[in-house]
Amino acid sequence: MAEKKKFQAIKGTRDLLPPETELWNRVEQTARDVFGTFGFGEIRPPIFEPTELFARSIGADTDVVGKEMYSFEDRDETSVSLRPEATASVCRAYIEHGMHALPQPVKLYYTGPMFRRERPQKGRHRQFYQIGAEVLEMVPPTQDPAKNITKDAAVDAEVIEMVMAFFARLGLESVKLEINSIGDRECRPKYVELLRAELLKVRDKLGPDSQRRIETNPLRVLDSKVESEQGIIAGLPKIADHLCANCAAQYAEVKRQLAMRCVAYAENWRLVRGLDYYMRTTFEITARGLGSQNAVCGGGRYDGLVELLGGPPTKGIGFAIGEDRLILSLQEAGKGGEAQGRDVFVAWMGEKAQAAAIAAAQKLRAAGFRVELPPVEQKFGKALGQADKLGARYALILGDDEVATGQWTVKTLADGSQAKMSEAEFFELLKKSKALSS
Repeated sequence: MAEKKKFQAIKGTRDLLPPETELWNRVEQTARDVFGTFGFGEIRPPIFEPTELFARSIGADTDVVGKEMYSFEDRDETSVSLRPEATASVCRAYIEHGMHALPQPVKLYYTGPMFRRERPQKGRHRQFYQIGAEVLEMVPPTQDPAKNITKDAAVDAEVIEMVMAFFARLGLESVKLEINSIGDRECRPKYVELLRAELLKVRDKLGPDSQRRIETNPLRVLDSKVESEQGIIAGLPKIADHLCANCAAQYAEVKRQLAMRCVAYAENWRLVRGLDYYMRTTFEITARGLGSQNAVCGGGRYDGLVELLGGPPTKGIGFAIGEDRLILSLQEAGKGGEAQGRDVFVAWMGEKAQAAAIAAAQKLRAAGFRVELPPVEQKFGKALGQADKLGARYALILGDDEVATGQWTVKTLADGSQAKMSEAEFFELLKKSKALSS
């Protein structure tokens, strides 16, 4: 007989199971609640898009596009890719659906899986999950995109304030916000050439990845974690010393706006985003329990990306939270998901009692209580044993006597006490019990 094949999840992917999924649901619902208070609505873009969308937005020379995307040929021989991030998809949707005609700015958030072929490690998977948000605002034809520095800075600061409020609501510990400005089309190219020239002088002292990035994306060298390169990087020119007047003014205003919102931050001149579309404000948020890969959120401004993708001149800023890392940090802080038991286990005995048990379970579930209803009659001891294993708070015991009298027998499993009560009294008990535990 042929040996049966044992199927397992593909390397870099995994199954999310209860009770851990309870924590995932809580995190995502908290995001919806907090983002909603800031006026954001949910968008759900497709999981795959034309490969060209990501090549044009992220940058054809980036590691993401060059080495990490899952791309394949569709039936019409066009190249499509599983999304490695969602900002490009949101911008494509903004253009496709004419969202520039909506009241501006348009505030959108998303949750869902992303895909990158990376080396799996703690908190990093090939199928990973992000929670993100984007603010997009079309620039009127008569307005210079470089103007409105104060307005742009206020938008940046409020986006950062929102994500920090989200982490605070979750109780995430040791959260640290770092900010930087990486200039715009006016000053960044000049700085990049200066940086490239300085890097070429020390090229032989750098590792292979940094050597390659000198040509493809010198800014990414600043983000290197290679220990032997840290001293070299420390002596490189700082972009803050090479910002144009508009970028310098906008960066100063972002810091002022954050201070007004009582959002603590640290400046990090080496903070660059790995995707080509970022400009001016960039930020990163780290949390405890994640080792060297401790970033849980990264974001920044990307004015001009919508225009690059064929849309009208549009300003944009957004962020993406690595939900896998966020969950890991919460778990290591002892705030992980716990198995949610049942509020009520319905133990019924007798044919007449089954109909009453079904009716009771329906009413309890309609009121929002978690109920376990055995499909077959069980002996009393076995029923209570199962109720205990499922973590039930109460056992509702229904037999011929309870059906005849309308008085339910309720056993509190925590202390073993038992009492007779009406349906209305039991519902009141459950409501009080839930209120105390929430």
